[in-house]
Amino acid sequence: MKYEAVIFDLFGTLVPALPYREYRLVLGRMASTLSIPVDDFNRIWFETSQERNTGVMLTIEANIEHVCKELGTRTGDDEIRRAMRIRIDFVTRIMQPRPDAIEVLSRLKSQGFKIGLISNCSADTPVIWQDTPFVPFFDVTIFSSSVGMKKPDPRIYSLAMGQLGVKPEDCLYVGDGASQELAGAARVGMNPVLIKVLDEDFDDALPEDAREEWDGPTVSSLTAVLSLVE
Repeated sequence: MKYEAVIFDLFGTLVPALPYREYRLVLGRMASTLSIPVDDFNRIWFETSQERNTGVMLTIEANIEHVCKELGTRTGDDEIRRAMRIRIDFVTRIMQPRPDAIEVLSRLKSQGFKIGLISNCSADTPVIWQDTPFVPFFDVTIFSSSVGMKKPDPRIYSLAMGQLGVKPEDCLYVGDGASQELAGAARVGMNPVLIKVLDEDFDDALPEDAREEWDGPTVSSLTAVLSLVE
């Protein structure tokens, strides 16, 4: 085989890209539930993105409590739980496989490839992941909030490869190019490929999630990844 392992990103790769306009509406609902001005809530929420994605904020509930504390807002436990539920319901809904995802993973598995995941995410994602149809196909899953580092930190790629027992040159890395993940994969010696699905809008992405400039291999679907490994 050309490769021994295929390592995937999650958001924008196995599942559709995060719909940021809708995300902001969700944050507005959370702020309203907590009786906090939306702009104030968003400011603190986005300021804590690094802490959320590296596990400093151990739970979404803790992140919400932090926002309330920073703004001097006294909020009851019920309101915090309702705000947390709004967030979790949103993430659960968007973590649905792309139409071709399960078929592609099944074919890779049947062909003997090791399959890994590296995701920059908050603490709710690995919990929600356990109830998705992805689970049986993955040999290794690395969530940034669980390991205290995020892409493009070279250590997170090395951690995945170490757990898979493969060398960088034997890995194909597939991602949508957010957070400079492809450049990070290339720097450690992996073989990165950009997945760029037509009609998905990145114009409204947060700066940290904007697509990197990429002139390397590109596919327009997960199915097209199969042609790179066969």
